[in-house]
Amino acid sequence: MDQPDRTIARILKVNHAGEYGAIRIYRAQLLMARRLYPDIVDFLETTLEHEIHHCSAFRQAMPQWSARPCRIMALWGNGGWVLGFVTALIGRNSIWICTAAVEATVHRHLEDQLGFLHDRAPGLHQLITGIQIEEREHLRYAQQQIARHGVWEELLTWTISLSTEIAIWLSTWGESTRMAKILKRQGTGPTQPTVVK
Repeated sequence: MDQPDRTIARILKVNHAGEYGAIRIYRAQLLMARRLYPDIVDFLETTLEHEIHHCSAFRQAMPQWSARPCRIMALWGNGGWVLGFVTALIGRNSIWICTAAVEATVHRHLEDQLGFLHDRAPGLHQLITGIQIEEREHLRYAQQQIARHGVWEELLTWTISLSTEIAIWLSTWGESTRMAKILKRQGTGPTQPTVVK
């Protein structure tokens, strides 16, 4: 497998793992929200449905590129569930911060992936573009719901973003960093942290 194909396989691998982690986050948050924050259950259920669909779409695309599920799926799954449960336990605002932090990190990586895939894998580029539309809506809605932006909220955002970055890096064996450097040299990335208005 040549280097571009290996990178594409790793893109699929990490995207599939990330969607699985997101499924676990939202399932844990729903467990708590049904008891404590019934007003946000509809958003969490809808978002969970999106993530299940995204995860399935990436899994179906994997054989074409000889990609296999990530070796650290347990980290994504267990880490996602703990993150979802803890943020829901802290409070409603922490749920929104969690969604915004994860989605902003993911959005930046999707932008890098789209830059890399544009001429190399048009079908996968189209798939990710469609998924990104829903992910951007999750991000926008969560950012609009965040009620406080103090030191604690900034620390929580930083912690969740860093944890997501580490999981992505581990899942791609550093390929995400190399890909971002290639795009930067080409003048097409990486993008800055996302704030959607």
